[in-house]
Amino acid sequence: MSRTRWSVVGAAGMLGREMVDVLAPQDVEVAALARGDLDVTDAAACRDAVAGSSVVVNASAYTAVDAAEEHEAEAFVVNAVGAANLAAACSSAGARLVHVSTDYVFSGQASEPYAEDALPAPRSAYGRSKAAGEWAVLAADPQHMVVRTAWLYGDGPCFPRTVTRLLEERDTIAVVDDQVGQPTWSRDVAELVGRLVEAEVPGGVYHATSSGRATWHDLARSVARSAGHDPRRVEATTSDAFPRPAPRPAWSVLGHARLDALGVEAVGPWDERWEAASSAVLLPR
Repeated sequence: MSRTRWSVVGAAGMLGREMVDVLAPQDVEVAALARGDLDVTDAAACRDAVAGSSVVVNASAYTAVDAAEEHEAEAFVVNAVGAANLAAACSSAGARLVHVSTDYVFSGQASEPYAEDALPAPRSAYGRSKAAGEWAVLAADPQHMVVRTAWLYGDGPCFPRTVTRLLEERDTIAVVDDQVGQPTWSRDVAELVGRLVEAEVPGGVYHATSSGRATWHDLARSVARSAGHDPRRVEATTSDAFPRPAPRPAWSVLGHARLDALGVEAVGPWDERWEAASSAVLLPR
């Protein structure tokens, strides 16, 4: 990468930390901005924070999916208004914004991978707030990027660590097998963001998920094996057994056609990437 100044917003979160780590050995300046360093709902603070930046990665978000059902306004302020503030600030500063989004912008009722230009149809308050944020970012500047990811795990609270903890506490655990998606390592997302910026791709939407597809039950069994447990201790169940305030997408498989068309390497198969990630995720730093 050429010498540039990156600002990573949400740098204390799982993906934000990975982004800072990926950039650290590169010939770039990095400003790591945690929540205490920047309130994205403050437009003036956003303008001050991104001044002098070449690239800004927005990994900050209100991610309490169930809480958002009762606190949609709070989620909207962070995920939509905050995104709009950063997008406008970046446009004024001549910086390129990479805004991280989610599979929850879709209904989850498809049967084929969602294309980058598929029409959003969120079913949850969280999804609506993220869809509004996507619109705000791209409306501010067509050169900004929206990078959607899903089923993220890494160095922080995440599904594989929960599975491992539960297997240490119980004889068996039940995990849903009627939700399908793409388990994705946060480091792979951070590295893909770097490749997109380095390739100077056009603005718009990109999907940063592993290839292939799996159920949560599939992932849980892979996690069990990696942690030295018998995967048969992970039993299958349905989403009806775990009612939640916010609906979970039954189908969270995202397509990568735009990456392929631009010659940007996508993330590899989910099972291979989990094998590569497992020791780092299950033995936290």
